[in-house]
Amino acid sequence: MVSDYRLLIIEDDDSIQHTLKLLLEEQGYKVFCANNARVGLSLAKSNNPDLILLDLGLPDIDGITLLEKEEISSYAPVIVLTARWQDQDKVRALDAGAEDYIVKPFSTIELFARIRAVLRRNNMVPELVPSKELRIGNLIVNQESRTVLLGKDELHLTPYEYKLLLVFIENQGKALTHRFIQHEVWGYPSTDEYKTLRVLVASLRRKLQDNHSHPEFIKTEVGVGYRFIGE
Repeated sequence: MVSDYRLLIIEDDDSIQHTLKLLLEEQGYKVFCANNARVGLSLAKSNNPDLILLDLGLPDIDGITLLEKEEISSYAPVIVLTARWQDQDKVRALDAGAEDYIVKPFSTIELFARIRAVLRRNNMVPELVPSKELRIGNLIVNQESRTVLLGKDELHLTPYEYKLLLVFIENQGKALTHRFIQHEVWGYPSTDEYKTLRVLVASLRRKLQDNHSHPEFIKTEVGVGYRFIGE
């Protein structure tokens, strides 16, 4: 139930904070608010939120600094809500542990969908761990036999394609940076500006019969990396 979820908003703009609080309470969430990072950390510690909406331009501590020190994400998953649109800010925030990154102004419908996705993803993690078979739409991955089915057709993936697919599934719905994927798949930094990674993603897309313009599985996040939709 939505009413079971507790959200913490850390935002120094009173009008934005107030509007978000009203909108989210209308959706059934219990909402707490803070105007700066220190109060936000205190509320996160005392109220045990399920999700934190974090502005980056806070008056006392920069939001990215909070993420990089792992102070805020240790309490709950974090969605960044910010006016900073530059790619380097997105990449830093996502690499530092943010679950998602939304640039102001944003659609409330999109915000609600992103919130639901993060809550769903984090709630489902314990259930997915022991499962040997993963199902995403008509895609079935059997981790015991290392087989992948798309409908009734078995896909023949290379070891790296299979590993990439698992990384996507394990982080379903989350915007993943090139750097994060590179580390998870190869275990070392890119030496070719992620060209090999892009080729690998393109190959996996072809085998998944994924339309680049209207993806069913892998969506490109421009300037950041990729997001596995799978819904």
